Amino acid sequence: MRHVTFDDGLHGEIDFSEYPEKGPVFAPLKEPGFFRKAFIDGGSVAQPNGADVAPESLYEKLLQKE
Repeated sequence: MRHVTFDDGLHGEIDFSEYPEKGPVFAPLKEPGFFRKAFIDGGSVAQPNGADVAPESLYEKLLQKE
């Protein structure tokens, strides 16, 4: 779980545990040390191996929790 905050104030915890099952590029996310290397690139949550998660999908996940 990671806390995410958007510019409009929407915030909350995102469960990234489903992402390693979405394909081989996301498989390294199972390793906590790799997961902690995340950074923001062009608005997306990116990893050093090129994996990225669109902010729209994270925003939608938070909206579904409300």
